[in-house]
Amino acid sequence: MTPMVEAAEMTRTPRRTSPPTWLVVALTCAGQFLVVLDVSVVNVALPSMRSGLGLSEQGLQWVVNAYAIAFAGFMLLGGRAGDLYGRKRMFLVGLGLFTLASLGGGLAQAEWQLLLARAVQGLGAAVLAPSTLTILTASVPEGAARARAIGTWTAVGAGGGAAGGLVGGLLIETLSWRWVLLINVPVGAVVLCAAAFLTEGRAGDGRRLDLPGAVFVTAGLATLAYGISQTEAEGWTARATLLPLLAGLVLIGLFLVVEARTASPLMPLGLLRLRAVSSSNVAMFLCGSAMFCMWFFMTLYAQNVLGYSPLEAGLALVPSSLAVILGSKLAPRLMRPVGPRNVAVLGTLIAVAGFAWQSAMTPEGAYATAILFPGVLMMLGAGLAATPLASLATSGAAPQEAGLVSGLVNTSRTMGGSLGLAVLSTLAAARSAGSTTPQALTEGYALAFRVGTGVLAAGVALMWLWLPREAKPEEP
Repeated sequence: MTPMVEAAEMTRTPRRTSPPTWLVVALTCAGQFLVVLDVSVVNVALPSMRSGLGLSEQGLQWVVNAYAIAFAGFMLLGGRAGDLYGRKRMFLVGLGLFTLASLGGGLAQAEWQLLLARAVQGLGAAVLAPSTLTILTASVPEGAARARAIGTWTAVGAGGGAAGGLVGGLLIETLSWRWVLLINVPVGAVVLCAAAFLTEGRAGDGRRLDLPGAVFVTAGLATLAYGISQTEAEGWTARATLLPLLAGLVLIGLFLVVEARTASPLMPLGLLRLRAVSSSNVAMFLCGSAMFCMWFFMTLYAQNVLGYSPLEAGLALVPSSLAVILGSKLAPRLMRPVGPRNVAVLGTLIAVAGFAWQSAMTPEGAYATAILFPGVLMMLGAGLAATPLASLATSGAAPQEAGLVSGLVNTSRTMGGSLGLAVLSTLAAARSAGSTTPQALTEGYALAFRVGTGVLAAGVALMWLWLPREAKPEEP
């Protein structure tokens, strides 16, 4: 081929350049923010939803559960789909589903319409969430730059969960409960348009999806999530709780059997033998089981004991929201000189101090000592711990498994949070013994924080003994 022909060929087919790193970080963080925000923002709107649509008590519970079960159940499948069919494609599919379902939920005129929309939202979130972290880690070289990017991703995600109460309270008081869902539509549309500039990335090597494994793990995780969701209404020993929990464990067992026998598994079991992947996910599960509950019990304490309105409770937790962002941005600066394991341990120790302080709450607590300072410690520690854990987990696997590992990280955190909330809510309710007096409620919430302190202390020991000292790739 002559130079003139080569030049003409290059003119006809210009090579697409990669988008700037700041755009990739902004888009992936926006997607993660929407996913996490929707876990918490709906809680504030539940009373208004009930009066607006005439929801039954069971329907009210399923507004939360439909999203959580679909989210937890499909996340591993969503992560693997990104590896096989393209991370950008799954980002667009997940965000599109999430945005359309938000529109449907905001316009719902009947209970079943709202619940269906929430389930589709959860499915979209399960496809979207793993792709955000995978696109981020694939676009930013490993090292300090990636640690900073993951820190930003962690901060925005944590900020989404923290901002749920405040955003929900503002939207309900100024507009209506429908805008808790409708607000996702313009944001999602803008992100969808901007995501066209992302470059496609896949590492599937022509492999097909492991359909039996996908069916078993999705059904198993969804069934486990359903069983956990039943504990609040039915208790831990009721048949309605035990049967789905046992069925979920059986399905997960069948999934592991299938993965050990198939040539192209959905989740290669060798991944679990990688120290960075297994230890980080167990640590993420433990941290999630305690830290996810912080917002729930702090909001209840502020409203039911101290007499705050929903908006006042949201505003009261703003410093905690800023603390988790600060911790997430500070973590990458500390990881380089002292190592990710030490930063994760330090962050969890700070959170332990905050949980222990909060467990001493009283019915007459002052804002500074009952909410502000312990809340800041808990969330500063959470931000410091989450970034190195995510960095270790994603650095421990090969590039073609990045989507799966991202899905595994999100699944560990989500399932840990769901199980922790179910267990701690049960303990708090048992201590309160059905009484709604400020004293009884405070004793229940305090017990939840004491147990959370113990869980995080166990997490500190596990991280110190099991986490690798450095974030570096390993061979299965």
